[in-house]
Amino acid sequence: MSLFYEEQLAGSFGVDTFSKDFDYGVEEPDTEETLSSSTDSKPRILLMGLRRSGKSSIQKVVFHKMSPNETLFLESTNKIYKDDISGSSFVNFQIWDFPGQVDFFDPTFDYEMIFRGTGALIFVIDAQDDYVEALGRLHLTVTRAYRVNPNINFEVFVHKVDGLSDDHKIETQRDIHQRANDDLADASLEKLHLSFYLTSIYDHSIFEAFSKVVQKLISQLPTLENLLNIFISNSGIEKAFLFDVVSKIYIATDSSPVDMQSYELCCDMIDVVIDVSCIYGLKEDGTGSAYDKDSLAIIKLNNTTVLYLKEVTKFLSLVCILREESFEKKGLIDYNFHCFRKAIHEVFEVASVARKGLLSMQPSSPCTTVKSTALNGTPRVLV
Repeated sequence: MSLFYEEQLAGSFGVDTFSKDFDYGVEEPDTEETLSSSTDSKPRILLMGLRRSGKSSIQKVVFHKMSPNETLFLESTNKIYKDDISGSSFVNFQIWDFPGQVDFFDPTFDYEMIFRGTGALIFVIDAQDDYVEALGRLHLTVTRAYRVNPNINFEVFVHKVDGLSDDHKIETQRDIHQRANDDLADASLEKLHLSFYLTSIYDHSIFEAFSKVVQKLISQLPTLENLLNIFISNSGIEKAFLFDVVSKIYIATDSSPVDMQSYELCCDMIDVVIDVSCIYGLKEDGTGSAYDKDSLAIIKLNNTTVLYLKEVTKFLSLVCILREESFEKKGLIDYNFHCFRKAIHEVFEVASVARKGLLSMQPSSPCTTVKSTALNGTPRVLV
């Protein structure tokens, strides 16, 4: 693989200070009292499951750049931890990590308050362990949560599948899926939908699964997908991802199917860009930013495939996969990207203002209609 790396950075900062600007916030331990008094309006993602199922490891690997091997030394969680994820306006929520031994349905817990503000509930099941008890806890958890808030997205991570064969993975997922849905049917809760994912922290499957979960919390997702479809159709691009740079979660992609190998290539490209920037992008005085508005990278593979990365916002990047012959029209691609980036920024601004409650909910409000520019340069309206 040959690498062509271009970056017109104003500067970059050293590895020692990398986490200061590329962190999602300080992890805070919470008691029942502080949870009950929380007034934060951000949507919540709850991480639940039995002890040692891998909940804290998932959180550390995805959102705190911890090496999977380092998670072997994590102590078992014995308190509820609230982690504020606020890298960009599209990835803006809290993750609450619940210890497996805590019975949050105990009368001392206000579980209605917990579920009322929840956007997604992720239940982690250890695929390498006997999951009968986990299925019982899953059923109890989702049925109670559904009665409080039927709008919660219920996600099941069949975790630690790296130690299983491909056939065993599929059979385990099928068995868990069947048993969980049978339990819901017996309780007359057929409307309660569970989504299942095979995950491991030792490959990109955990990032792929979290991407799907986060996308369900992004109200602008249809607009973002529409913009990506317009962009790739006018630029000769095969696949495009809109990535959150810090977590490597893709918050949107075009309508074509996601190939796992393509996603892994794009994740690896982001790592290359940030790592090279941290080493070689420093100003003479050692200050700067590893990722800014001039960040750009081109990687040409030996199979005539080109990976193209450009900065969209402070925390978002567009990573494209295209053929080498299509990349010869780089001027057209760059012009279309300029229009795409402008539209994304407008969506970003509207979302930010709407969260602050400064927009009315009138039908003609900018909250529901965004004027933008199409990729051919003509005016268009985003809905």
